[in-house]
Formats: sequence, C-alpha cells, structure tokens
Amino acid sequence: MATDIDLHLGRRLRRRRRLLGLTQQQLALQVGIRFQQIQKYECGANRISAARLWQLAEALETPVNYFYDGLAEAMERQETANGAGEMFSRKETLDLIQAYYQLGERPRRRLLDLAKSLHAEGDAPANA
Repeated sequence: MATDIDLHLGRRLRRRRRLLGLTQQQLALQVGIRFQQIQKYECGANRISAARLWQLAEALETPVNYFYDGLAEAMERQETANGAGEMFSRKETLDLIQAYYQLGERPRRRLLDLAKSLHAEGDAPANA
C-alpha cells in the first residue's frame, strides 16, 4: 500500500516528466529501467529508492529536493482531512445531520444560530 510520501513523490515525478515532454518510455530508457516501473513510481505503487531518485533527478534535470517540494503542506492537508473524516464517521454526527435535514428551513436556521451562539459562549472569557 502506498504511503502519502510515495504518492507525493510519484505526483512530482509525473509533473516534471510531463513538463519536459517526456513519455514514461523515454524516461525509463534514460534511467535504464522499464516504463512499467515508471508507472508504478508515479502511482505510488512502488517506492523510489534514494539511488533511483538521484538517477531520476539527473534525467529530469532537477535537484532531488524538487520531489519533496510541498510535502509538508500536503501532509498537513492530509491530517486535516483525516480528522474531518473521523468526525463524520461517528454515529452521533450522522444522527445530528440526519435530524437537522429533517427540519424545515426556519427551524434549521434557528438551530444553526443556537449552535453558533453556544460555540461563541464557549470561546468567551469567564467573568470572575
């Protein structure tokens, strides 16, 4: 199973190859492998070793760190998405959404306003 890092490197590999107008076959010939291996790298099915990454960077006329550009941001976005996915997988969240949409428009707006006001009260400093 591909990791997020493998997928990111594969996307960067594909982007650079296409930017240079190379086919998978042409790149594979430059590096001395079969085009199927390039396909597997690009989809994240196979990991790219450090030595192979160096060869690919040379063939694509780019520094090795090009492949890692944007990785930290991509990992943060993935963590955020996983957190939201976890929240929506809870039964109480699904029950709340279902009940919300069974209400008419006016009660839905009032319930939303109530939820927002409760959240705002939770953020306000307590009076001593």
